[in-house]
Amino acid sequence: MTRRGILLFAALGLAWGIPYLFIKIAVGELEPGMVVLARSGLAAVLLLPLAFFRKEVGPVLRRWKPMLAYTIVEIVIPWYFLSSAEQHLPSSTAGLLLAAVPLAGVGVAFLLGRPARLSGVNWLGIAIGMLGVAALVGLDVGGSDLFSVAEMAVVVVGYALGPAILSRWMPDLPGVGVVAVSLAGAAIAYIPLVVLTGSWPAVWPSAPVTIAIIVLAVVCSGLAFLLMIGLVAEIGPVKATTITYVNPAVAILAGVIVLGERVTVWTVLGFALVLAGSWLVTRRGNVPDDLPVVPTEGRSQLPTEEPIP
Repeated sequence: MTRRGILLFAALGLAWGIPYLFIKIAVGELEPGMVVLARSGLAAVLLLPLAFFRKEVGPVLRRWKPMLAYTIVEIVIPWYFLSSAEQHLPSSTAGLLLAAVPLAGVGVAFLLGRPARLSGVNWLGIAIGMLGVAALVGLDVGGSDLFSVAEMAVVVVGYALGPAILSRWMPDLPGVGVVAVSLAGAAIAYIPLVVLTGSWPAVWPSAPVTIAIIVLAVVCSGLAFLLMIGLVAEIGPVKATTITYVNPAVAILAGVIVLGERVTVWTVLGFALVLAGSWLVTRRGNVPDDLPVVPTEGRSQLPTEEPIP
């Protein structure tokens, strides 16, 4: 890997590893719906001008039906449940549970009629990954936060389903346009929800919460996506998806260093098992023949396996 590739990989690993920390800070004062509205709205304001400049909004809007489905399952639902779950779960645990997205991706591919050809190694990965999730849920989280774990399960499924929709129905669409329009759509969807539920804050949030929202929108959404475009161009979409295995480690370190979250033996064991399982299940044996992994020439997009944290 080139020096540029290493720098882009490190920067993206950080940008997509810290959202869980800043979501945890934000939900300390704001309702989950308000966190999603503020994050998606500010990120859309930053990315939409670029998408319009690149003339990428029109082609995306013309494919509005799959775009609507993608926006709902990738942002509207998962971001709310993730914020809600982090009101009770440590940020590091949330990050670790989301490492199971590749495992859920196998099931999503089957339900969409594109079953993966699983090798013995892939099946071993599924088994190991599920053991890791069981260790995290049963031994690290415990029975007191099972509802929050169920919310995280919704997030995992959404993050697995979103890229599958992108891959099947919109593989040719430009990436900046897809993300900008989806973020704007999510913000628009949350405006009436925040108004009707009275989630708008009565007073301006504290400085840490304000900074958390800005970081979530600017760094973890807008900048991170541009970093991903650069990383895909530098090392290719397949290698770029290995960033999935870095993000949970960053989430753990951020939670421990900033919030003083505890790291138990089960945290470490679950972390190792989930990542090992995800790595094994994403080996080449489980990739369908028609899954596009190379961006269309002249257009930048996310690797089809990569969710937006």
